[in-house]
Amino acid sequence: MLADQQRVAPGSSPMEGRSAMAEEEDGGGADGSTGMRTAETLLRLLPMGLCIVSLVVMLKNSQTNEFGTLSYSHLGAFSYLVNVNGICAGYSLLSAVVAAVPRPTTMSRAWAFFFLDQILTYVILAAGAVSTEVVFLAYKGDVDITWGEVCGSFGGFCRRAAASAAITIVVALCYAALSLISSYRLFSKFDAPVGHGGSKGIEIGVSSFRR
Repeated sequence: MLADQQRVAPGSSPMEGRSAMAEEEDGGGADGSTGMRTAETLLRLLPMGLCIVSLVVMLKNSQTNEFGTLSYSHLGAFSYLVNVNGICAGYSLLSAVVAAVPRPTTMSRAWAFFFLDQILTYVILAAGAVSTEVVFLAYKGDVDITWGEVCGSFGGFCRRAAASAAITIVVALCYAALSLISSYRLFSKFDAPVGHGGSKGIEIGVSSFRR
């Protein structure tokens, strides 16, 4: 314990000392064990493949018959799903490359993974949820908003749209798992940022409330 305290330079905060110790404990350039790094890399590559499959299925989703022509581009939800899957595929590849390189965990890197993983999780989840709702309406219809059951006439289009939306939901689950991993890595190695005088302000507020 005394040795750990001596690592903290005079005048530096405990959080900075803990951050420095976390970097040293990573093995001087290795971000955790090799097995853990390999597992995270594969988990980041998996959404990339799924995003590409979902994107290609939706891009080719167009049907023409005696009732007319229906394409994914006619619906904003499906266009959003295509764009989001493209963004997530690119991020998955980039983050997998960064995660595969053995290097010490810094606070800026941990925060970057945490922040981006959280954003992509909500973005891809929104794309999957909205597309699923549109597919449901296409199958069931809604009399209140005069939305007819188009899947009776465009069955192939609806099946491909449902498959793309289901794959996107799986991608959202993968990103949820990645968010948990990045959250654990960040908050297990680094302290949460605390403002100076924060605890004193809380004590004053509680004392005033009691009076």
